[in-house]
Amino acid sequence: MPVKKTTAAEKPVLSSQERALKCAELAFDKKAFDIRALEISKVSSIADYLVIISGNSDKQNQAIADGIRTGLKQYGKIRDIEGESEGKWIVMDYGDVIVHIFSDQLRHHYKLDELWLLAPELDLPEQIRSARKEDDF
Repeated sequence: MPVKKTTAAEKPVLSSQERALKCAELAFDKKAFDIRALEISKVSSIADYLVIISGNSDKQNQAIADGIRTGLKQYGKIRDIEGESEGKWIVMDYGDVIVHIFSDQLRHHYKLDELWLLAPELDLPEQIRSARKEDDF
């Protein structure tokens, strides 16, 4: 993934698409599943991309959030994070990318994926795209 370097004092910069892909990769590294990255810039002004992720437990969701925050730290700080202490639904705001990390049951309950049906899906690597939950809840 190409990263633009500026001066030594400035952090490298990711485009919003690169940031969304990086979030998906970092979540996958923490065994997340049903990872989707949606380009919402044409249907909403809140961000360019929305990354929706599922985890098996509150602790795993917290680990996924921590992995994303740590992995993106070199590109700048997160603007806001909500729900991390509970771990059931964590929202991470990077300005141009918003990440939702759900427990699988909550994701199915709130149906966030269905709210964004008009948003085109970003093409994720096959390994990430095919990561699914192995057992039902």
